[in-house]
Amino acid sequence: MSTYRAIFANREFRNLWISSALGNASSTMTSLTLAILVDAATGSALLAATIMFGPSLAQVLGVSTLMSAADTARPRRVLTLLSVLSAVVVSIQAAVELSPGLRLVLSLAVAYGLSIGAGVRWGLLGEVVHSDQFVLGRSAMNLSVGAMQIAGFGVAGVLLQSVPPSTVLWIATACAAVVVPVIRFGLHDRAPRRVARTGLAETWRGNRSLLSLSRIRPLLLALALPNGLIVGCEALFVPYAGSRAGWLLAAGAAGMMTGDLVVGRFLTPAGRRIAGQVLRFVLAVPFLGFLFDLPIAILCILVALGSSGYSASLAQQEVLVELTPTELRGQVLGLESALRMTTFGVVAILAGALSDLTAPAPAIAAFAAASLLVSIVLSRPLTRVMRPALWIGSPHGSSPVAEGLQAVRTPGDPG
Repeated sequence: MSTYRAIFANREFRNLWISSALGNASSTMTSLTLAILVDAATGSALLAATIMFGPSLAQVLGVSTLMSAADTARPRRVLTLLSVLSAVVVSIQAAVELSPGLRLVLSLAVAYGLSIGAGVRWGLLGEVVHSDQFVLGRSAMNLSVGAMQIAGFGVAGVLLQSVPPSTVLWIATACAAVVVPVIRFGLHDRAPRRVARTGLAETWRGNRSLLSLSRIRPLLLALALPNGLIVGCEALFVPYAGSRAGWLLAAGAAGMMTGDLVVGRFLTPAGRRIAGQVLRFVLAVPFLGFLFDLPIAILCILVALGSSGYSASLAQQEVLVELTPTELRGQVLGLESALRMTTFGVVAILAGALSDLTAPAPAIAAFAAASLLVSIVLSRPLTRVMRPALWIGSPHGSSPVAEGLQAVRTPGDPG
């Protein structure tokens, strides 16, 4: 079994990890700061949730327009350009007093770029590390998300009690700016994985082929819906706890990081599949505790426990990669990421609307119950998909899924 030390010995992986960590630190500090600004200005849970998670809706534009870039463009070039875009937009948020509407528009622009960047980054990960290290690499990348969310939410939450929001946004700008040289000088300039013209037609050709596969659809639903409904709970932390929301968000990040560490590092592929069946339910149940008037410390423990259930996604993503031929892995991982993030945005807005009609606590419990129900409904189709994944990709024969995707290969492509 490979180790974190082994993959971090890979210079290119280190730089990919660092760029992801800094980008997440920047986006985390920015989203919390903007949510608190909008909540203070409007007093609306819906608007606060929209500015914090609504930009995720731009992910659907990425997956439906230029997601083919994940496999048909030069990865380093795309990631560098998107890093520059992120740094520029966050600096505008810091330097200029803007209305909530304009702040949301700028956030949408960054989210659109990041949706494409996610597919590029996850596809590149499969080339930077060996195939048997992909899950461990994905786990390490997820750990960077968790660690930087703890740092970002925690630091931003503390700083916002003593310094102007613009100061926090300038710190976020600095983090985003450092990503540019890390990518430009830390990654090799690789050729695209498949020869095709990046654009709308190529994106939809790949999407149609992927979504036509019966074994991929349950995985995409399982990766998007239960997780997205819990993000609806997290979207209400600011209306529920105000300036203390940073502690709840940091606790969630800590739980997610711990789950990814244990599942990604210490479990075998078969163990990950078994654990994932339980962790999908662990994800939702602790959030039902918001029905009760509990101290913030107890709620932090419950949030951390529940967020460990996000690690069920590791096994699902592992199977998703096994079901997809190499030349479409960037696009399928980008599709999965974009659908998941779009679900986050839609559910966050719905959660904010429900909270405005009722109150944050019962709304959080309602979305946790919905996540639990969806996981129950998906149990049977997901079990069918995960079970045959043990033989897919076997050296003794090609999988029927891979054979079914041969049609998306363009003339002259290798393989």
